[in-house]
Amino acid sequence: MKTGRTIMLQESFNHADQWTNVDRIISRWLKERQELIVLYCKVDGLKEFSQQHTPLSVRVQALCDVLIDYVSAGHFEIYQHLMKEAEHFQQDYQRTIDRILPLIQQSTEIALDFNDQYSSAQLDDNSMEQLARDLNRLGERMVERFDLEDQLIDNLHNCHRDMVA
Repeated sequence: MKTGRTIMLQESFNHADQWTNVDRIISRWLKERQELIVLYCKVDGLKEFSQQHTPLSVRVQALCDVLIDYVSAGHFEIYQHLMKEAEHFQQDYQRTIDRILPLIQQSTEIALDFNDQYSSAQLDDNSMEQLARDLNRLGERMVERFDLEDQLIDNLHNCHRDMVA
């Protein structure tokens, strides 16, 4: 028969395991975010892609690939883990989700539009001006998205750190 103390220790380990697993998943995802930012800068001309001056269309394709992977991981994995963790810790998270996810969805639409427009486009001098405008718009919305995602992480994950320490 389990005592009250044993049950409390077991729940504590379950909370710690849950938190640690989600923390690892978030860390991997944030590394993907860093890769996305680097690729964005390479396409936007802030940094050389390589010593061989990789064609812009190749750089844009790489950006689109990571962009879609990152956005998809957020919607189909990360946000779900954050909500499950909040449930696990019996946290009322619905207001946070209801406030933040619609704003994130706006940047998702822009990311999908950018991918649809440029993932397989053959870029030439005539398309550079539009690409620059679209990159600027994408960059602005992704910065907003990163801030919103950081709020989700803080409000639904980092707030439990002391409970599992």
